Amino acid sequence: MIILGIDPGIAIVGFGVIEEMRNQVRCVDYGTITTPKDMPTAQRLYTVSLKMRELIDKYKPDEIVLEELFFQNNQKTAITVAQARGVLLLTAIERCQRLYEYTPMQVKLALTGYGGANKQQMQKMIAMRLGLSSIPKPDDAADALAIALCHCQSRAIASLTNTNGIR
Repeated sequence: MIILGIDPGIAIVGFGVIEEMRNQVRCVDYGTITTPKDMPTAQRLYTVSLKMRELIDKYKPDEIVLEELFFQNNQKTAITVAQARGVLLLTAIERCQRLYEYTPMQVKLALTGYGGANKQQMQKMIAMRLGLSSIPKPDDAADALAIALCHCQSRAIASLTNTNGIR
């Protein structure tokens, strides 16, 4: 099963592609989609959509996972990131149909067992779980891998608890 994790943004969208096979998980690819600050918002959103389509067409994920938004301060940034997230959701559902979402706390809890884990703890866990020799960079790509890993773990737990009485 191929899972595409997405860390939404307008300037930088992180992506992480993992493959789960026979209870083993491996990293297929990770990186970012970027848009220039001086580009009009509508053009940036269009670029995000085009690049997302390219990723989906290239990796043909069975499932796509996005991080839910969490903002404390900057409302202007929140609005444009929310617009980008909407474009990503629409593109994902058009191309894949199997779309899942997790909060940052759910991702941290799934990977480290602690919903308040810091970025370094998360990155070390990502590298360890995927058998990588170094921490994935940039942070947006690492976050996308974390989202994909969270989904993998959630799927595994769901399959154990949803046996319909059959063991």
